[in-house]
Amino acid sequence: MERPSVEDYFSDWKQREALVQEMIPVIGRLFSQRNVGIFIYGRPLHNRSVTFIMKSHRFVRQVERNEMSEFESHPVLMALAKLDLWHAQIDLGKLTVKFMEHLQTAGDKAQDVDSFVAEELAYLDGVNEKPVPKCQDVVLYGFGRIGRLMARLLVERTSTGEVMRLRAVVVRPGREGDLVKRASLFTNDSVHGTFQGTLRIDEERNVLIANGNELQFIYANSPEEVDYTAYGISDALVIDNTGAWRDREGLSRHLNSKGAAKVILTAPGKGDLKNIVYGINDDQIGEGDDIITAASCTTNAIAPVLKVINDKFGIDHGHIETVHAYTNDQNLIDNYHKGDRRGRSAALNMVLTETGAAKAVVKAVPELEGKLTGNAVRVPIPNVSMAIMTLTLKQESSKDELNEFLRKIALHSDLQNQISYTQSPDAVSTDFVGTREACVVDSNATICDGKHCVLYLWYDNEFGYCCQVGRMVYKMAGVSYKYYPIEP
Repeated sequence: MERPSVEDYFSDWKQREALVQEMIPVIGRLFSQRNVGIFIYGRPLHNRSVTFIMKSHRFVRQVERNEMSEFESHPVLMALAKLDLWHAQIDLGKLTVKFMEHLQTAGDKAQDVDSFVAEELAYLDGVNEKPVPKCQDVVLYGFGRIGRLMARLLVERTSTGEVMRLRAVVVRPGREGDLVKRASLFTNDSVHGTFQGTLRIDEERNVLIANGNELQFIYANSPEEVDYTAYGISDALVIDNTGAWRDREGLSRHLNSKGAAKVILTAPGKGDLKNIVYGINDDQIGEGDDIITAASCTTNAIAPVLKVINDKFGIDHGHIETVHAYTNDQNLIDNYHKGDRRGRSAALNMVLTETGAAKAVVKAVPELEGKLTGNAVRVPIPNVSMAIMTLTLKQESSKDELNEFLRKIALHSDLQNQISYTQSPDAVSTDFVGTREACVVDSNATICDGKHCVLYLWYDNEFGYCCQVGRMVYKMAGVSYKYYPIEP
């Protein structure tokens, strides 16, 4: 077989690049005008670059092991755009793959792309039902690492503005120029890069305008001081990312603020609070729940994989070792710290410390009660962590079987947004900055010998965790989108 020439490769690339350039404005209009999100195997395509969309196609070809490219997805998107679609989330990748399979199996009787897409999406065509009766007001209490990333994420998801909007940020009173400094920290992030949008500062009104979204900054020393209704905010969902209060009594202080209705804590809760890992036990969120917690980044990373492994193979016992990026809780140089070892320089040392994730995961997967232990090592990197899961299974397996099982879960299950999968032979931590799944299985590192296995999971302990919190925000607000494919 004759190898393609350099010119052939270049021509192919330019053609695919041109197709994506045509797709971007279509994706943008669907999102901003009709609140229709377009995805490729769970990866959102709105407000994305040409290269990101092309890399998403390549991810499908590598992990799904098919030949889907922009040549196949472009006509499907154009057919989709002809329909009267509203308030839906459509996986273009899976729709395209299904059409490709249809062409292969139907032969001469195959439908044209317009007819196929119209038939597949008939249950969405012409249905204009808002996913929530009233636009949900959201407030961030705190504006640190998690708060700023949550702000980026919520602004990105604003869409038509009819479903959910970030309305305000509450911070402690600062010095003159505080708003300008906070704007700079929001716009420029040493780990996650610059904010992909525009930002204006209205110091007179204490407002930041991010991509047209007015974010009211409210200065207060305690939740009780805040009257959200004074800013036109009502029934707000408050995301507390300070960690200052972690029990029901402390977090209930938010509910004393006029205009606040519900609270989500971005940390493990204490006492009787529900620790929720989205995708695993979010069905426990009831209409009457006004305070819930999003557990920890590590619990969110390990619970999905532990759940599916236990369901499939059974887990007799295991140990979770977390290799975790340093956090703001540690000292840059040796200094006093109330915690053992955390006073030693985070930038210079591996720091052995405790983690409650192995115990906390039991709240999401109760069948693992008493079967797990855990510990953590903080390492001198600013973001992306790894969970090393050493498990003794009840059934024997193999590396290939385990990996194939997890690959299919990552692509074709309702945990697609929680578990991702990589086959990269030279993957390192920085490759996973900005990943939106709760964890990524490193398939090349998997070890399995009979009932003994070791799994390596990468996770962006900042942004990946924020994406999980964002999914919980929608759940707690009662937002209900229509999907393609229909979720199991």
